[in-house]
Order: sequence, then structure tokens, then C-alpha cells
Amino acid sequence: MTKKTKIPIVSKDLLFPFIIITSLFALWGIANDLTNPMVSAFKKVMPELSNIQASLVQFAFYFGYFFMALPAALFIRKFSYKSGILLGLSLYAIGAFLFYPAAKYEEYSYFLVSLWVITCGLAFLETTANPLVLALGDKRTATQRLNLAQAFNPVGSLTGMIIAQVFVLAALRSDDYTAEAYTALSSNELAAVRENDLGVISIPYLCLGVLVLLIMAVIFFTKIPRTPVEDKMSLSDSFSKLFQNKSYLMGVLAQAACVGSQIMCWTYIFQYVDNLNDSTGWNITATNYNVAAMILFLSGRWIGTALMKKVNPPKVLGIFGLGGALASIGAIMLPGMMGLLSLVSISIFMSIMFPTIYGIALKDMGDEAKIGSAGLVMAIVGGAFMPIAQAAILDLGGDGFADLNLLGYIPEVNLSFILPALCLAFVGYYGFSSLKRMKVE
Repeated sequence: MTKKTKIPIVSKDLLFPFIIITSLFALWGIANDLTNPMVSAFKKVMPELSNIQASLVQFAFYFGYFFMALPAALFIRKFSYKSGILLGLSLYAIGAFLFYPAAKYEEYSYFLVSLWVITCGLAFLETTANPLVLALGDKRTATQRLNLAQAFNPVGSLTGMIIAQVFVLAALRSDDYTAEAYTALSSNELAAVRENDLGVISIPYLCLGVLVLLIMAVIFFTKIPRTPVEDKMSLSDSFSKLFQNKSYLMGVLAQAACVGSQIMCWTYIFQYVDNLNDSTGWNITATNYNVAAMILFLSGRWIGTALMKKVNPPKVLGIFGLGGALASIGAIMLPGMMGLLSLVSISIFMSIMFPTIYGIALKDMGDEAKIGSAGLVMAIVGGAFMPIAQAAILDLGGDGFADLNLLGYIPEVNLSFILPALCLAFVGYYGFSSLKRMKVE
């Protein structure tokens, strides 16, 4: 009896380039989760901003993906994956350095432009790195390989969270005042606090710009292997083939729902904790629970990647989607600490979603995968629009839902998590509906 050959997730000859490309996943994780707490930070420094205006931080950040993903795909289609990576890192660094004039002139709109430029660079990196990782090895282990690479994204995210807490949120002078005391400061005192705090916000991004330049120099001198040559099809044929692929189109929607859920859960946990502190008299720190959520997210990636060796990836996606939806309902319905822990637990269910959706949607694609990859990266725009929708619920006011008689009373911040519940339920549906097409070979 012939022994079945075990297919490695990454072969030895491709291990080094795989490690180099995987470092990019951590790099955009830093940017993502350094930015999430900035909604709360800008709201404190600039109390004149409404929740919707503060949420424009996320809109500016994630809209860059939608704007630049297709141009990035066309660029790498014409040139190379390495060229796309280098251009993406260049834009990333430029956006980070733009935080200096933004802080100097104290213009909120300048910060939004800086974030937008950063994500234009990230769009290049994600459009390039995801399909490149899928192609660096056997097709049968492509989804596992992408989950493995994406497992390093939460490492960057944890780093970004820690930087945000230690070097930004903890250093904001505006956080030393109540909202009433802050607005009661004299114009000179208010100007001094604002100047200090906007400078504090900008410093981590300036340091990040330097780090990006160093990584760009390393990649410049690294040989990135070319992927297998597929039959080259015209751009119109690529689009035509993609629009006829129902699984791909559903995957784009599922990706938007997945990213929207992540950003909502990791952004509005701060408001969730603030509401708990106000209503119970507690003094708990939101960042600690956000870090715990990211640790669960990282753990879920490793667990999910291992699980997919035995269980079909779409089935894992379906189960995790259902679990995430139920945990979201727990964040809405359960009181006090139980609701907060339920909110934190959503992250373990979201952990495998992005790369698994990516792998399912692009399965068996040839040359059209480059354009297909752009569509999945453009779907990250869900992270731009969904937080604004959640912010609109928050702006309705504390008693806006008192008449619904859901357990007597549910604060608007709790009820706002109905949006992640719906999004994650849809992701679960996409996973289960893909089972037939993705039978284990």
C-alpha cells in the first residue's frame, strides 16, 4: 500500500520569501489597530466632533482600500508583485509622515487625508500579498497557507493596540478632564492641551513611517519569486468571468461584512466600556479588553488553521460565522461584564474569516485572480461604512431605545451591535453555502 504523501503548507525552497511577504501582514496590522482607538482619541481632543464626525477616521482609513485596490491590481498585472509591494510601502510611509503637518496645523481634515494615503498604500500591499501567498505553493494548501500568513496580522494588531494605549491614549492631557471641565478651559489652556495631544497622536505614525522605509529597503534587495504563468486573458474577459462567478460575488459581500464587523467590534468596545463605567461606577480600561480580544483573534487564527487540516474550510467558516453572530447577540442582551466578555469573544470567531473568504472566493482562478483579489480588497470598504452606521445609532441618544422593552432597557451602544450580528450571520451563510463547491478532494 502506497503511503499518502503529505503536502507541506510552505515548501522549504519558498520559506524565506514566504517569511518576507508574511512580515507585511504584521505591518498593516499595526496601522489598523493603531488607528481604531483614534476615533475615541479625536473625540476627546476635539469634543466638538459628533460620533459620526469622529468615525470619519475609519471612513478615511478604509475608503483608501476601495479607491486604490483596482488600480493596484492593474499595476501588478502590468508590472510585478514586487513593484506593487514597493509602491505600496512608499505610499504607506508618505501617509505616515503627513501626520507631522497635520499636527502642526491642528486640522482634523489633514489627519483624515494622511490616513487615506496610508490605506492607499495598504491597498497595494493587500492586493499584492494575499494572492502571492496563495500562489507560493500547492493549490490544495492555499487556504491554509493564507491563514498561516494572516495569523501574523494580529501580532501587528496587538503591537498597534499597545502603542495606542501606552504612547497615545495614556498620554492625552485631554483625558485628564471631564467633558465639562475640558470645554470650560480658557482658550489659551485649551489650545495648549490640543497642541500637546495632537502631537502625541502623530508621533507613533512618524515612527511607523521610519519602520516602513527600513522594511522597504530590505524587500528592495530581496528576490521575490515569480508565480506560475497563467494564460493571459484580456481585462474585459477577466471582469466578465468574475461577474459570472456567483461564489466570488458572494465572497466580496461576505468580505465587506467580515471587515465591517471587525472594525465595529474593535472601535466601539471603547464606547461600550465607557457606558459600563458610567452606569456601574466601575473604572475598567477598554484597551485591556481590546488587547484580550486580539489575543483571542490570534489564537483563533492558529486554531482555525490547524482545524482546516481535518475540516473543510467553508464548514469552519460557517461554524465561526454562526458563533460570532450569537456572541454579538450576547453583547446586546447580556448585562454588565457578561455582555462585555461576550463582545470580546466575538474576535475568536472573526479570526479565520478574512483569509478563508479570500481562499474560497479565488479558488481555481487563473489570471483573473489578480483582478479578483482587487475586488476582495475593495470590500474592505465595509470597514469605512459600517462604523458610520453604528455611530448613527450611538448619536440617537441614551434613551433612544427605552421604549423597545428589550429586557426592560438596552443602551444604544449595546443595541448598535446588532450590525455585527447581521454581518457575521451572513458570513456564516456564505461558508455553509460554499460547502458543496468546496468538497475535499
